[in-house]
Amino acid sequence: MKKTLVSALTTALVVGAASTTFAAANPFSDVPADHWAYDAVSQLAADGVIEGYGDTTFRGNQNITRYEMAQMIAKAMAKTDVSAADKALIDKLAAEFSDELNTLGVRVSNLERNADKVKWNGEARYTYTSTRDKSKEDSKSNDDELLLRLEPSAEVNKNWHVNARLDASTDLAEDKGDDNHGSSQDTDVTLQRLWAEGQYGDTNIKLGKLPMQIDSNLLFDDEISGAAITTGKDLKVTLQAGRFDLNGDTNNASIDKAASEKDDTANMQSIGLQYGKDKLSIGAGYHHLNSDAFTAMGTSYKSTQDEDNADIWSANLHYAFDKNVALGGVYAENTKADDYKKAGTVELDYKGAEPENKGTWGAYAAYRYLGQNVAFDPSYDGAWAGTKGWEVGTNYTLFKNTVASVKYFNGENIDNGKDAEKLFGRVEFHF
Repeated sequence: MKKTLVSALTTALVVGAASTTFAAANPFSDVPADHWAYDAVSQLAADGVIEGYGDTTFRGNQNITRYEMAQMIAKAMAKTDVSAADKALIDKLAAEFSDELNTLGVRVSNLERNADKVKWNGEARYTYTSTRDKSKEDSKSNDDELLLRLEPSAEVNKNWHVNARLDASTDLAEDKGDDNHGSSQDTDVTLQRLWAEGQYGDTNIKLGKLPMQIDSNLLFDDEISGAAITTGKDLKVTLQAGRFDLNGDTNNASIDKAASEKDDTANMQSIGLQYGKDKLSIGAGYHHLNSDAFTAMGTSYKSTQDEDNADIWSANLHYAFDKNVALGGVYAENTKADDYKKAGTVELDYKGAEPENKGTWGAYAAYRYLGQNVAFDPSYDGAWAGTKGWEVGTNYTLFKNTVASVKYFNGENIDNGKDAEKLFGRVEFHF
């Protein structure tokens, strides 16, 4: 009886909204007779939310299409005097058939937000590195790491979201598990980022512990605790201020040591200008940092050893020759430092692996020069702060949402000329 009622109801709506030819040709798959939507629509019909059925052209046990189901839902959405229970059913149906409703011209963004305000993205990855640094007594080191990264985003209202990043990592090189004898694995779970983000036209506002907004690759692959505002369309202006962590996650040994002796964090203010249109992107940035850690870096930072500031200027240029090939470069200089105060990179990119498309791939070649008194926390997986040399890499999408990458850096330490080399491999599973 239930299926007969729904089939009859469907016919009345379909006849009034589309011809038989269009319905037969629509691209959407059938909704099976045991789909939960049948029960939901039957309940709405019983409650009088959907009216006008009575045509018995449709046969009782025949499946209906998703397009036809969307037409019923659209009619239910037009009703305003419905109970809370029926409203919940309508919202659930609208979320399920949102694509079909959009095709009909029915906006369901509000319903989708109510049905699912929190979205989760993330990745699980395995990383292997083998480093040769002749400037150290123990010049050879290998590392295996597993990392689970979760990135939830929750909608507050039409303008504001709350975003976070949670990292859980374990060092497989230790190969130990917790036991009753004091042995524990090198495992870390950290709330890396948590910020509120507002969007008003071309203006974006971020508040909290947020990703660095300017020069994040060459200089600052880290977070800042504070605020940032970006406004503009083709020409974007970014203002950023807060506290920057000098110690911990950086791959800059000189900064880490000085920060542990003096002050772990620096007060930071930044401004950036970036113009991008068509194939060209060009920009500049300025960063001012203040911390007692700079006074602990010795004469290699400032001969008088009394400088507690860093003033860093940067410029960048990127040009895409076509959809496959692009060339870019960044240069930065710390005007407060006496030595190792310059950093720069030039990189040629070819295509790139797309996680959603199996078989896509990319490759790059780059030259890096990372003076340790300006490249405080560079993001490159090959070269690290205090080194210079060539880096090459490639990536490939093995399966949908599964990407493998290999990188190799060959160079030397800037301060003493001793060899520096790294082999990097990673497999990422995106979800």
